[in-house]
Amino acid sequence: MKRYGSVLVTLAATLGGLVTAAPAHADRGHGHGEALATRNEHCTGSAPVVCHLDLAPGTYDVSVLLGGATAGRTTVTAETRRTMLAPTPTGAGQTVRRAFTVDVRHPEGEPTGPAGSPGLDLRFEGPAPRLAGLRVTPAPRTPQILLAGDSTVCDQPAEPYSGWGQQLPRFFGRGTSVANYADSGEGTESFLANPALFPALLAEVRRGDRVLIQLAHNDKQTPADAYRARLTTMTERVREKGGRPVLVTPVVRRWFNADGTLDNGVALHVNGLGVDLPAQMRSLAAELDVPLIDLTALSKRRVEEMGPEASKALYLYDEARDNTHTSVTGATEFAALVRDALREMR
Repeated sequence: MKRYGSVLVTLAATLGGLVTAAPAHADRGHGHGEALATRNEHCTGSAPVVCHLDLAPGTYDVSVLLGGATAGRTTVTAETRRTMLAPTPTGAGQTVRRAFTVDVRHPEGEPTGPAGSPGLDLRFEGPAPRLAGLRVTPAPRTPQILLAGDSTVCDQPAEPYSGWGQQLPRFFGRGTSVANYADSGEGTESFLANPALFPALLAEVRRGDRVLIQLAHNDKQTPADAYRARLTTMTERVREKGGRPVLVTPVVRRWFNADGTLDNGVALHVNGLGVDLPAQMRSLAAELDVPLIDLTALSKRRVEEMGPEASKALYLYDEARDNTHTSVTGATEFAALVRDALREMR
């Protein structure tokens, strides 16, 4: 992905709906022109407010001013349903400023999925979204967290599905870009081989970037030696680029025993060959001296804590009798576990 020159867009909404826009399409280091425009040139609607900015692929800092004359509650998503800001309440006459960093690429969601629209897409949603101002500036040197994974991690295109990687940006704000290359249906072999997946991710790794690798759900017939070899290849290539690989064991399946535990092969990802994939990843992390996030153990603890009934809300049980894929609620909880584990590594 090529990083382009300087682009600056600022919007300052008035009660009349007018904005000032200061776009720059010049090379880095050059000045920018100014123009007066109506808000509708960038943003439309009221619930949700949808904004589209014609920006080149790259990393951008976004600053938003939320609030207005009446009380509001605003959630911000970007590109393919990535949650950038959790629901933010504002009182009547109150405004608050929030900031976050967005990875803009094409395709904008799953790398092998629909391309989406070029540029930056933002949605201001909720029962009463209030957008008072928007500022976007390029941030090409921002530290990155890059994600390699499957459907439990990816930017899911449609409700009610959500991968935990889709919810991770809300926990980091400005100064960290989450670049999600996870893709539905992928195992270690396909993710490594497809040019749109690991090779594309690797091309974006810069020194110091973290690369989180969670691949296991679809390694249903993968021998232990092949599984370890492919994870080793990914780890070594990330290190060669100066990145910092992190192995992440998979989220548990919601498959309870009669005693209310998840101590069974289905829940804990023992594959069809009898290979305990999380155990293989744990031992490989120790062998390679790579940080490990044991999301299997962390999610097991949380799901068992909630129990067979309440834990349905973390998955898509009620909607589709699906005990593998997560709802927005579940993806958000599991993303928070990843966030906490990353903080402990620093």
